[in-house]
Amino acid sequence: MISALRLARTTPFRLAVLYLAMFVLSVALILAVVYRTTAGFLESEIGETIALEVAGLQDQYRGQGLRGLVDAVRDRSATSHTNSVYLLTTPGGVILAGNLSAWPTAVPDASGWTHFKVAEYGGTSDRPSTAMAVTFTLPGKFRLLVGRDMSEIDQLRGRMIASLRWILAVTALLGLGGGLLVARGAMRRIEAINRTTRQIMAGDLTGRVPRSGGGDEIDRLAGNLNAMLDQIERLMTGMRQVTESVAHDLRTPLTRLRSRIELALIHETEDPEVYRAVLQETIAEADRLLATFTALLSIAEAESGAKRTELEPVKLAEPVRIAADLYEPVAEDKGQTLVTDIRGEPVVRGNGQLLAQAVSNLLDNAIKYTPEGGRIALVLEGAAHGRGPRVTIADNGPGIPSDMREKVLQRFVRLDTARASPGNGLGLSLVDAVARLHGARLVLEDNAPGLRISLEFPANGGTFATPPH
Repeated sequence: MISALRLARTTPFRLAVLYLAMFVLSVALILAVVYRTTAGFLESEIGETIALEVAGLQDQYRGQGLRGLVDAVRDRSATSHTNSVYLLTTPGGVILAGNLSAWPTAVPDASGWTHFKVAEYGGTSDRPSTAMAVTFTLPGKFRLLVGRDMSEIDQLRGRMIASLRWILAVTALLGLGGGLLVARGAMRRIEAINRTTRQIMAGDLTGRVPRSGGGDEIDRLAGNLNAMLDQIERLMTGMRQVTESVAHDLRTPLTRLRSRIELALIHETEDPEVYRAVLQETIAEADRLLATFTALLSIAEAESGAKRTELEPVKLAEPVRIAADLYEPVAEDKGQTLVTDIRGEPVVRGNGQLLAQAVSNLLDNAIKYTPEGGRIALVLEGAAHGRGPRVTIADNGPGIPSDMREKVLQRFVRLDTARASPGNGLGLSLVDAVARLHGARLVLEDNAPGLRISLEFPANGGTFATPPH
């Protein structure tokens, strides 16, 4: 027999209690809506009636002066069946007319309405009801109060509160009973999940939740948890690799940045140009660090699939032309020839900005590592012969050895021949992440000499089954 204390600590029981709390809250909200719909409507009607009475009294005052207003208030106060309350006083508080024995001490709210107990001021009846009234000051500092007895609203409120208490009490009892039944039936299977989670929390990420094979909700939960644990294990491994790479590759520029500033402080000089040069070098180093972190964020965003919901039909020639127009002057400055060949207007489902950034990164690498006088070809081909659209960038630079073509797609990986040039080793990683976001693949081949990189999109809008890096 399961003890009540142990049962109360189980996840199913707590979920049942949570559901009970939500259900009770829902019932309370429904009753509150019913109350506001009925009582609020009545209050609105009463408010409109009071407003009409006030307007009539104001007309009486403007037409017949104070004496006419006093007579009007006395006449209306004498009619008790209307449940109206009136009070007209002098600046000194002397009552001129009305059916209240004194001016209420309640403070008006921001909208000018006052709520007070009628019986305390000798109102239209001795019932312990409240009144809602509006007050204002007339010329000559005479004060006028016009309101209505709220006994009907008070009775409705009392009945709603009593009903709410009974409904909440019955709902709580039924919910607790149901929670006990649910907890007893599911406790053993939940305990198996708890054992697995404790094992994982202890640091063993290889543990998985057992499944009974029945295919019910708990089995589906176990399957989802296992899939989540697989993803967490992959992410933890990737995060550890990225952390190690960041610590290794950013240590040198940060140390260089600190040393430059420290040397400027140690070697005091009155020449402002020296300090200016140090500050310019420091800003350049900081810009390189910011570019590294920006690239890391872009890669993480692409790999997470956050942009997948923003994919739409894109004419692939547009990002290719944008990248070509951007880097053609750069190639000319380095004495290189950039040839753009667009052989069609293929349409892919993607993000135009990310595609333009990917092509730009590939062109930037080609221009960076191609010697002066070299030739770079940017080719866009449409779908043909069972394959999808393809963007190819070929150069006659040093190329990449075949055994390093997979490694250079990882973060912060740079070839020894490339370390003398500026960069952070994230360009190809970003291109690869953008390719996988679009269901495409990045192919690196020998251009004899040089390197040929192709961004190949699947045919008919499908996806390539490429394993994650």
